[in-house]
Amino acid sequence: MLPDKDGPGAGGGRSSAGGEDPSVSLFRDYLRLRTVHPQPDYDAALRFLDRIAEELELPMKKIEVCPGRVVSIMTWEGTNPTLKSILLNSHTDVVPVFQEHWKYDAFSAFRDAEGNIYARGSQDMKCVTIQYIQAVRRLKAEGRKPMRTVHLMFVPDEEVGGNKGMETFVKHPEFKKLNIGFALDEGLANPGEAFTVFYGERNPWWITVHCPGSPGHGSRFVENTAAEKMRQVINSFLDFREKEKHRLNTSECFTLGDVTTVNMTMVKGGVAYNVIPAEMDVSFDLRIPPTVNLQEFEGQIKQWCKEAGEDVTYKFAQKHMNQNITSTEENDPWWSSFSAACKTLNMTLEKEIFPAATDSRFIRAVGIPAIGFSPMNRTPILLHDHNEYLNEQVFLKGISVYERLIPALASVPAFPDEDMTAVIAHGAIRETTKSRTHILPPRGGRNR
Repeated sequence: MLPDKDGPGAGGGRSSAGGEDPSVSLFRDYLRLRTVHPQPDYDAALRFLDRIAEELELPMKKIEVCPGRVVSIMTWEGTNPTLKSILLNSHTDVVPVFQEHWKYDAFSAFRDAEGNIYARGSQDMKCVTIQYIQAVRRLKAEGRKPMRTVHLMFVPDEEVGGNKGMETFVKHPEFKKLNIGFALDEGLANPGEAFTVFYGERNPWWITVHCPGSPGHGSRFVENTAAEKMRQVINSFLDFREKEKHRLNTSECFTLGDVTTVNMTMVKGGVAYNVIPAEMDVSFDLRIPPTVNLQEFEGQIKQWCKEAGEDVTYKFAQKHMNQNITSTEENDPWWSSFSAACKTLNMTLEKEIFPAATDSRFIRAVGIPAIGFSPMNRTPILLHDHNEYLNEQVFLKGISVYERLIPALASVPAFPDEDMTAVIAHGAIRETTKSRTHILPPRGGRNR
């Protein structure tokens, strides 16, 4: 049962009859939805979000960007909707679990005696989704109205690369209509007192190196084998890995997002014990910070392949080239507003490059500043890990954080290039309580 939007526990400030905060109950309900790959139940998430939109009296738009992959958007219209809007982005999918390694059912949202809520998605990132929702619920209950329009966006398939989610949607006409000026997306927990804020991301490169060679019988010293070439390739990549690891470990200024990580993830080749293979493949996962010249780095990879031997080639399964970062200078209006709101809550911020990849990279790639932020301090980083959990008090504090951040960002004064000619009635919000706009192609459908 969802919390009553007008009831005594609305917004997560008080306990329900069962002794649990209504916001925590809503969080646990969402965690129980099995939006887990490889077959995420996106229909369940859409039904859940429909109910939330009705409670918040916000219109909801649905755009099927690929068959079975729907982006949902709730819109809280601002008093001056001609201004650039604020995007609160979250993804609905979660990664698979190995249940045998969990203390509790990964989709039971079990809460222990310390208030730790165990579930896949508790940190990544269903917590942030509900924090957005409950912060907006509180603000609306107080009669607050944003100057800039606020969009709450819920996207699929972030955990599998975003190709059928945000990567496609940023090219869609409906995305452009949102008129986004600034975006918030997911971050990471911080085990210490501070809160980590991410202003950029490393580019993921997934590369496979193909090593052809001379075949033969396993009893002979055959020259120019695929394995010899592959050994040279592996040595080149892993020697570079050691150099980057050393840089990270010997500099107090570096975090993981400041160096290039290299990991060998797959090896393929051979047909029998006594047959020297004619070809072998080795694959690597590289994460490259925005400070690296990507053209020069690819040139280095070409050189490694050349040094390994004749006809050694490579191909990319994924190659992201966007190196946009979001300003964290104090004279930047968005960052100034974000950091000032955090200071009022006595929050210490640590600015970093995100070490992995989120949907923020697609948002930044189209020129929109985005901050990755999940308000979880005093919390071990457990995304994608066994026994992922979040403490309920940390979760509830996060709602209060967004209660400050959302109105602060929505109140950033108009920029010189923004259209200020429209006459908007003070506090006007159109009556769209029952509105549900569905932009779905005639064929295809939601994932069943």
